[in-house]
Amino acid sequence: MILNPRFLYTAAQVRELDRVAIEEHQIDGYALMCQAGRSAYRVARTRWPAARRITVVCGSGNNGGDGYVVAKLALQDGLEAGVLAVSPARSEAALKACRDYQALGGQVMPFQMAKLAQGELLVDAMLGTGLNQVLSRNYTDVVDAINNSDRPVLALDVPTGLNSDTGARMGAAIKAQATVTFIGAKVGLFTGNGPSCTGTVLFDDLDIPDSVYAGIHPEVQIIMPQLDAISLPRRDPVMHKGLAGRVLVAGGGKGMPGAARMAAEAAYRCGAGLVQVATHKDHVHQVMSHLPEIMAFDAQESTDLDLAISQADVIAVGPGLGQSKWSRTLLNRVLEAEPPLVVDADALNLVAALKARRANWVLTPHPGEAARLLGSDTLAVQNDRLGAVRDLQQRYGGVVVLKGAGSLVNDGRLWLCHRGNPGMASGGMGDVLTGIISSQIAQGQTLSAAARYGVWVHAAAADRAADAAGQIGLLATDILPFARQIIND
Repeated sequence: MILNPRFLYTAAQVRELDRVAIEEHQIDGYALMCQAGRSAYRVARTRWPAARRITVVCGSGNNGGDGYVVAKLALQDGLEAGVLAVSPARSEAALKACRDYQALGGQVMPFQMAKLAQGELLVDAMLGTGLNQVLSRNYTDVVDAINNSDRPVLALDVPTGLNSDTGARMGAAIKAQATVTFIGAKVGLFTGNGPSCTGTVLFDDLDIPDSVYAGIHPEVQIIMPQLDAISLPRRDPVMHKGLAGRVLVAGGGKGMPGAARMAAEAAYRCGAGLVQVATHKDHVHQVMSHLPEIMAFDAQESTDLDLAISQADVIAVGPGLGQSKWSRTLLNRVLEAEPPLVVDADALNLVAALKARRANWVLTPHPGEAARLLGSDTLAVQNDRLGAVRDLQQRYGGVVVLKGAGSLVNDGRLWLCHRGNPGMASGGMGDVLTGIISSQIAQGQTLSAAARYGVWVHAAAADRAADAAGQIGLLATDILPFARQIIND
């Protein structure tokens, strides 16, 4: 059983893995179902050892078959285990599992909402990976009843109603406390609405041999710095600030100095040697007084801006930039520059209008900014985050970070960050991420490595900060001490 799987697959890929295992490796399909049921039952007994009455809600396919196996094992253990069938078992394996359960005296009853209350633990075994349309009213009513039952829920493979490819809710979706997924971990469990539906995700490959996986390239990889070799190396004793890299932050339009200041501080705290801020003339002293190590200047002083650009190893543009004439002038000057860029916030909105494309930049949109870049809407982006991040990279080039639950990085391959928490839903988090990524580029990381490592450090630091003081009230600058710790670990 694995808590953090490395590779994520689509539903079609998992079906192919299943086919190869059964047809080419002669692994019995019903044996796999029984193994999945055993795996799920172990989780149920481990997480809810006091539950003596288990209610399994089954559909007609193999997901329902897994549920019948769980119910059978519970009966064999001396527990009360009832099955509520939303629809009768139809697949050959599910029918066999149902009969095995009934042979022990198990009862299969049509779904009744009143019967849910009899279970101390509910098992969702209705629909698996094949769901690609909005749930029917029948299933929606069942999902709502389970979610409103005040009972803990264990979902098998995929919570019913969740699209296993996109993480979109298909009208309604089970909210489980834990999900056990089999053979291949599904992308949709980790992005979009997935994290709000799955609870803790546990993966079991059911002892499928490695040779089954050899011919199928996973759709997405989880960012794991130790395995990806993307952490910064230890510093040489003769290191000096010039070797640690120079970051230029371009932003902080009139009345908005804070964003640029946070990005600059994040860049410093995560290792950049020198950080300058090109900002509105009204904010120069304010930026420097907050953190005296920051060198700030009036962005309209062309000589100062030209010199800073010529010295920069990377330019972070967008934090607090605004969309005024001043903002557009500064962005246009930055877009003419040679150093790599990290583009965020209002700079993304202006780039959307310019339809610019560049190889040496990292774009870091949240779903709303991604929608503007794609000429779409936020709901469409969230309903297909993988498709959105692919489209963004194809249209605009470079490396793209699509922020949100299960942040995605596209550098030509797809990567997902499984760290982070809802406490990050506060102003300035994106500005801090921009500074972290910029600092990594300044210190010699490739754009891809900087984006992946920066996203992971940002999220992992937020988790540490939330563990220390809670998620509610978490501020963007609260994570900086923890980001520094992580980078120095």
